[in-house]
Amino acid sequence: MDASASEYHHGDQDSSAHVATYEAFMSLSKWGSLVISVAILMFSIWFCTDAGFAAGLISGVVLLVLGIVFLRSKPDTGQ
Repeated sequence: MDASASEYHHGDQDSSAHVATYEAFMSLSKWGSLVISVAILMFSIWFCTDAGFAAGLISGVVLLVLGIVFLRSKPDTGQ
């Protein structure tokens, strides 16, 4: 029998590193998706329509502000 297998005890491991990595990945995914969405919207309106740069910039800023409002961390209510 392998000695390392007998040293394993289910539920005794410290999971703080796993939790921190998961939270960092989710945060990067969330904010990275917002940045990519803003860029796609801005460039699509700027280059693919007759609206021009100003309309693309305004729509990008609006999406960025809305994204920040809806994606920011909510305070923990402790329930």
